[in-house]
Amino acid sequence: MEQTEHIEPRAPGLIGSVSGLVKTSLRLVLSRVELAVAELSEVRDHLVKLAVLFALAVLAALFAIGFGTATIVVLLWEALGPWILLILAAAFAVIAWLIIGSIKKAVRNGSLGLPATMAELKADRDMLL
Repeated sequence: MEQTEHIEPRAPGLIGSVSGLVKTSLRLVLSRVELAVAELSEVRDHLVKLAVLFALAVLAALFAIGFGTATIVVLLWEALGPWILLILAAAFAVIAWLIIGSIKKAVRNGSLGLPATMAELKADRDMLL
């Protein structure tokens, strides 16, 4: 039978320590990049689904608004005349302003901010500093 030699690893010197530090750092960066890629693919899937649902909702809302507005104009034309168009325009402007405000609030809350990746990067920064 052939004997295999067991060689004890040498105690690393300065170059060995630096090499180990570089390898560990690269592994850390690579694992964080992999986590970010995984989260980005999840975010992309959610965004596609939300975009399709949003498009369908917008289409349905436009039909509802159009038919509802036409009905209101026909019913109130005798009483208010062309003023009904101004009233409806003002009402739609207020609704649009409220919707834009809620969108800004959702963006400020960080709904698309990759929370797990950011938490890991913050933990890494705190550990290193």
